[in-house]
Amino acid sequence: MSRLKELGQTAVAITDHGAMYGVMKMYNSAIAAGIKPIIGCEVYVAPRTRFDKTYELDSGYSHLLLLCKDNVGYHNLVKLVSRGFTEGFYGKPRVDMELLEKYSEGLICLSACLAGAIPRRLLLDDYDGALEYAKKLNSVYGDGNFFLEIQDHGLAEQKKVNRGLIRISRETGIELVATNDVHYLTKEQSEIQDVLLCIQTNKTLDSPDRMRFESNEFYVKSEAEMSALFPSLPQAIENTQKIADM
Repeated sequence: MSRLKELGQTAVAITDHGAMYGVMKMYNSAIAAGIKPIIGCEVYVAPRTRFDKTYELDSGYSHLLLLCKDNVGYHNLVKLVSRGFTEGFYGKPRVDMELLEKYSEGLICLSACLAGAIPRRLLLDDYDGALEYAKKLNSVYGDGNFFLEIQDHGLAEQKKVNRGLIRISRETGIELVATNDVHYLTKEQSEIQDVLLCIQTNKTLDSPDRMRFESNEFYVKSEAEMSALFPSLPQAIENTQKIADM
């Protein structure tokens, strides 16, 4: 929270993968620091339904970002995450389109990182599939509550995905929002995070097949840094404030 204050930020979201364990600590810390807390979760979406658990067909889940607008949204997110564990767990706690539709009220939805269903379709050159999925999510959450999430961590795949997301936005009117995937506070901490990932996955730094981040851009960026990444899309930057206000 002290780093956010240094950067002049007035709001912060927490979107842990598939779970909400960190919400209370984050919420209380934000309130104490005078920063608006936004509660959310990056949920895992099953490729078919949450009850399907055949390895060949159901091991590849996608990501989707959900943020609470209000108390109704908070309760719906709790229900989504809980049922992801009690009904959909298969390697990860997974939800499906049925649950997303049932518990959509009070939530803002973002299309997520490269692991999102829309970016994945765009990477496979399935533009029509990405477009239809975007329209589906927009209908589930309602106009103004679904955003196409653009990111730039210096990865070639993101350049390709962003071109597709901008095209979808132009064709549908669904707004863009610029985000940064945050796993550490400052750029310098990327080396520490690399070591921690090795510990978590029982690998060493010289393991050729270890899990690692492809750049050192996964840190808390300032408004100026984010604006510099997307100079031709100022509205995508402004929409971060729009979402925080919501």
